[in-house]
Amino acid sequence: MIKVTIDDTLIEVPEGTTILQAARMHGGDLVPPAMCFYSKLKGSGGKCRVCLVKVSAGSEKDPRPMPKLVASCVTQVMDGMVVQNLTSPEVLEARRGVVEFLLLNHPLDCPICDQAGECHLQDLGFEHGAVKTRYMEGRRVFNKIDIGPFIQLHMTRCILCYRCTYVADQLSPGRVHGILYRGDVAEISTYIENSIDNEFSGNMIDVCPVGALTDKTFRFMSRVWFLKPMDAHRNCTKCCGKVAAWMHDDKIYRITSRKDKYGEVESNEEGNPNWICNECRFDKKDKNDWVIEGPRAIDRHSVINQNHFEAPYESLLNNRRLAEPKILLQNSEETN
Repeated sequence: MIKVTIDDTLIEVPEGTTILQAARMHGGDLVPPAMCFYSKLKGSGGKCRVCLVKVSAGSEKDPRPMPKLVASCVTQVMDGMVVQNLTSPEVLEARRGVVEFLLLNHPLDCPICDQAGECHLQDLGFEHGAVKTRYMEGRRVFNKIDIGPFIQLHMTRCILCYRCTYVADQLSPGRVHGILYRGDVAEISTYIENSIDNEFSGNMIDVCPVGALTDKTFRFMSRVWFLKPMDAHRNCTKCCGKVAAWMHDDKIYRITSRKDKYGEVESNEEGNPNWICNECRFDKKDKNDWVIEGPRAIDRHSVINQNHFEAPYESLLNNRRLAEPKILLQNSEETN
């Protein structure tokens, strides 16, 4: 175990741990934001630069500071390292600049975007974004395309985090999409309009931090804060069968992977991520297809928590049935 200090907090972590992973082991405000890093995907990280931190002391043997800000998701800690995250004005200013850069071409369509309410870029915009933009040139505009029977790509919103390409590389037998071109004309697309139809392609929707990849079976059906995420499972021969069912009353609107507080797919007891297949995600929308375990624990600061209740699932239904006549009676009295 080696010791690292992040924002005046001493943490002991195993050797080979990155600064971001060390901060996540402690939790709280020490954790830098991340848009491209995904611990379950090999090779991710180091692209968006949102997780920049300042290393004011490299190690106990060499206490000299690093000359530039470093990406915490790909920088390993050393014994005696001192890191500044929120305590460094330089880091906060750089993070504001990165967020401004990510928003250069990103459209202001949060009111109609399906990702609103659970978008990481939306959170960063509120935390570090500016009220006005300095960008005067025209933004990149793309037409929405279907890259499979269940996924629609809205490239205008894409921030090129590369997460979906890593999912395709590591979960699918043959990848047919990736990054085309370079620089400011780079885009995600399929090879000669091939269709993405492998059994685990829906996981690209789960890893996308913005609304660039959307579920065609859920588009414009409901806002996430109107739904209640429930833990559910079924016996599936293709995947783990453990999902989050987003419900309103007895109707399931969408199925997603179970995610942790950092927006990543939860892992099982062996440490493997619980990716789910397309059959569970897109085809099983009937409540009778699942065993509903109960409501998921949602962070109280999340907009999703607005309509979330910590109570057994059956008691929620019973309370709703008992409350409906009272609501109707109250409305009728107000009308009279």
